[in-house]
Amino acid sequence: MSATYRVAVRALCDFTAREGDLDHRFTPAPSAREGIEGHTLVANRRGADYIAELPLTGAFEGLTVTGRADGFNPTANSLEEIKTHRGSLERMGDNQRALHWAQVKVYGALLCAERGLKTLTLTLVYLDITSGKETLISQNAAADELQEFFAEQCQRFLAWAEQEAVHRQNRDSGLQSLRFPHAAFRPGQRELAEDVYKAASTGRCLLAQAPTGIGKTMATLFPMLSAMPRQQLDRIAFLTMKTPGRRLALDALAMLRASDEALPLRVLELVAREKACEYPDRACHGESCPLAAGFYDRLPAARQAAVEQGWLDRDALREVALAHDVCPYYLGQELARWADVIVGDVNHWFDSHALLHGLAQANDWRTGVLVDEAHNLIERARGMYSAELDQQRFNRVRRAAPKPLSRPLGRLARQWQTVIREAGIEEEGEPRSPAYRLLMALPDKLVTAAQQVGAAITDHLGEHPEDASLELQEVLFEALAFCRLAEHFGEHSLCDLTRYGRGRAVLGLRNLIPGDFLAARFNTAHSVVLFSATLSPAHYYRDLLGLPDNTVWQEVASPFAAHQLEVRIRSDISTRFRDREASVEPMVAAMAQQYQRKPGHYLAFFSSFAYLEAVLARFREAHPEIAVFSQTRGMPEAQREAFLARFTPGGEGIGFAVLGGAFAEGIDLPGDRLIGAFVATLGLPPFNDFNEALKARLTARFGQGDDYTYRIPGMIKVVQAAGRVIRSPEDQGVVVLMDDRFAQASVRALLPSWWSLGNPIP
Repeated sequence: MSATYRVAVRALCDFTAREGDLDHRFTPAPSAREGIEGHTLVANRRGADYIAELPLTGAFEGLTVTGRADGFNPTANSLEEIKTHRGSLERMGDNQRALHWAQVKVYGALLCAERGLKTLTLTLVYLDITSGKETLISQNAAADELQEFFAEQCQRFLAWAEQEAVHRQNRDSGLQSLRFPHAAFRPGQRELAEDVYKAASTGRCLLAQAPTGIGKTMATLFPMLSAMPRQQLDRIAFLTMKTPGRRLALDALAMLRASDEALPLRVLELVAREKACEYPDRACHGESCPLAAGFYDRLPAARQAAVEQGWLDRDALREVALAHDVCPYYLGQELARWADVIVGDVNHWFDSHALLHGLAQANDWRTGVLVDEAHNLIERARGMYSAELDQQRFNRVRRAAPKPLSRPLGRLARQWQTVIREAGIEEEGEPRSPAYRLLMALPDKLVTAAQQVGAAITDHLGEHPEDASLELQEVLFEALAFCRLAEHFGEHSLCDLTRYGRGRAVLGLRNLIPGDFLAARFNTAHSVVLFSATLSPAHYYRDLLGLPDNTVWQEVASPFAAHQLEVRIRSDISTRFRDREASVEPMVAAMAQQYQRKPGHYLAFFSSFAYLEAVLARFREAHPEIAVFSQTRGMPEAQREAFLARFTPGGEGIGFAVLGGAFAEGIDLPGDRLIGAFVATLGLPPFNDFNEALKARLTARFGQGDDYTYRIPGMIKVVQAAGRVIRSPEDQGVVVLMDDRFAQASVRALLPSWWSLGNPIP
């Protein structure tokens, strides 16, 4: 090879030793924590000479192979590969066993070469995580045999490695001369691009607040790609909160590739499994799904075709996959290892089981991460690190569960009753509204019972896989997820109990401060750029996201002028809950007055569907001549698209929507498709026990509980909604803020600095 290519032992064997069907039938497997504990247990059982986690490196024709062998006993001259498992080993597939042997043989070859050994005993150690029993399978091997096997694996990989090394050289060479695809930068766009490039060059995190309409997607992708060869970045991840953000990123990347047709940039779009599945009614294994049968046999050709094509958005990836009769979703998972730019949801980096973060760690990638609409990351991450236990679901499973599971499920049922009683939530009768209690601590006995249920189900399914019903698996995953988070329970989370009726309680473990989990995710990346039109105040995001101390905050000056947006505050209207009924009439009058003053398309935002529906009903009654249309609860995607399609150039009407919903951010209605917005709320989260507990926790940690719980999150929603009006330097519009609290100095301070706020209308 003309260029050196590095590969981990695990990645090498995954590439060369897998064959046969894709099989994702449920098989009880130890968790990552249990796997680590199992390796430690085995190592502790060995003698003092035993070397655990032995680093090994070797080379073959320019290919460098690295890894850590699980354990080596120099006295016995035995090299071990440790695998933890549950259930009978007889059910382990031949393909999986072949992969394990491939790994230990490659490690054996590296060890013999490093220490000059002539022979070596290779041992697969299978540790039953439940019983602690070890099953050892050993074979003696000569160094020559192992070297021959090593060479064979490397030969299989070499053509691919050569291709990848050449691709990397060509990619980096092309990116060094990358040109901005437009004749000129938009106002503010160059400034943002320079900030992103500096962050990538210094390996820092950047919080970039930049106004809507300047082209943030291109202003972040272009400089990160330009920095890629200079900073030796392996991958760039462009992460979004919603599907429209992915489309914008793909459009920008398509434009960059079109501006230099010789640029060999591989782009991959990752989509959710349920959206990529071709046979949603089939189980994910070769006996059920034709795209799973022989998947690994056909994968090499599909993988080669995919990387040659280079552009792999959802449709292109599906086309390649179906042409080779393989599953599009799992082909995408494989190609995440070989793409240069991956476009996907934020969960791919920040979730506890994030694909890209895992690959970056396993392969020691230098990764540049771009996070679009980053003001949403706090709430998204809170959801990632929260979990629930549903009493009704467990009771339903208990009634139909196999007999060996009745005892642990019965113990859990009794613990539910104890927790409900101790929380002071009566079991008699049905509550008129859900009864809610914050718990001072985790109910340890219930958590222990849930752990026992998880272990019992796992062990049972290990011996009786035919009992793996969908509901039983869902209960298992629910118990495991809750118990994993319970192990890390601390001041970053709280526990609550909600009872909806007899036998219908939900125990929640709610994350409050996601930064305690996310800090490691930021540290893994070479550079992370979080950008949005609303990322102030900076300390709010630094604190709650756990950003590094050297994170830079930059605000890009708005290209918009105050005269483009008329902002009016109706201080004669109160949207407080107690004033809702009285606010409807003046609100309807204010909206009609503005519409009659200048007909066109408007959006009106409310704090809830109930409030929206009350104002909408009165507006229709009072002004039937004005066209109105409304967002509805649980609106499917097709209806959302139809709602937006109403905003045609030169059209007229008022669209009613909820603040923080699908139409309050991430939509682009330039020109006269939208000329104004009414915001009938401060967007404050509801005053309830949970938010008051959140406020207390954030006060204790950061000293700003009220701002962090209520005021700042509310005003972020308001600014996002108002930002739908002005999308380009040519746009003109009006925003009517309908609440007397908008006149308060503390609230006005959180509005964009370029807005011209006149005197409130009394």
